[in-house]
Amino acid sequence: MLYLLAKAAISGVIIALVSEIAKRQPGFAALVASLPLISILGMLWLWRDTRDVGRMATHVEATFWYVLPSLPMFLIVPALLRRGVNFWMALGLGCAVTVGLYLTMTAIGPRFGLKL
Repeated sequence: MLYLLAKAAISGVIIALVSEIAKRQPGFAALVASLPLISILGMLWLWRDTRDVGRMATHVEATFWYVLPSLPMFLIVPALLRRGVNFWMALGLGCAVTVGLYLTMTAIGPRFGLKL
């Protein structure tokens, strides 16, 4: 249980740091947020817990494929904000598009041999 709490705390600290940095330097915070820190931590913890090469390879490859459908959100939200759409609506629409793209990736990925 302590291990799980430590993992959650570390992840939470990273998110809190990004939000604090963003108050002062939005561009630098974006750089930090774009780093695959959570993915790397996830890989480290999965490796520590399983030492399973096949599972790790599948996890890392699937992470790559799931990053792709999330990318349009980072263009949709600012475009909507600049057109006067309020933040919550812009975020909601960006998230809705992302969910739709995730569902699409999950549906069509295996047809192309992707292990998702």
